[in-house]
Amino acid sequence: MGLAILAPADRLAKREEYMALQIGSELTCSMGVKDMTASITWYERVMHCKLLYRADEIGWCELATPIAGVNIGLSQVENVVQGGGATNVFEVADIDAAKAHLDAEAVRQDGDIQHIPGLVKLITFYDPDGNAFMFSQSEIAA
Repeated sequence: MGLAILAPADRLAKREEYMALQIGSELTCSMGVKDMTASITWYERVMHCKLLYRADEIGWCELATPIAGVNIGLSQVENVVQGGGATNVFEVADIDAAKAHLDAEAVRQDGDIQHIPGLVKLITFYDPDGNAFMFSQSEIAA
């Protein structure tokens, strides 16, 4: 079988077909936790989230983050799988202040602030169940 080359009109039709997908203005970052109540408290205290709703009958809740349209969904599970998956990265204005906040809350971190000059400063940290997050401070001029 040979490589199919699309004519310009066919490429335009394909692009319009893909453009028909309309992604909304909300994103829910879902992760498993062992203790829903303790996790809600942690996310409210450390990440400044606000509980939107809790559905104990299905072991689920959602919290609003400080970023409009971005929520964190927590699913109660017996065992939280470690490794793999996405790492949610939240932009902060001052990464040193963010690290001081994590330190004050005794949040487990993966080393110190990583600095990629001219690009970004990053710090990795974990919720009580080991779900990874990062704070980032961009150094790219807007």
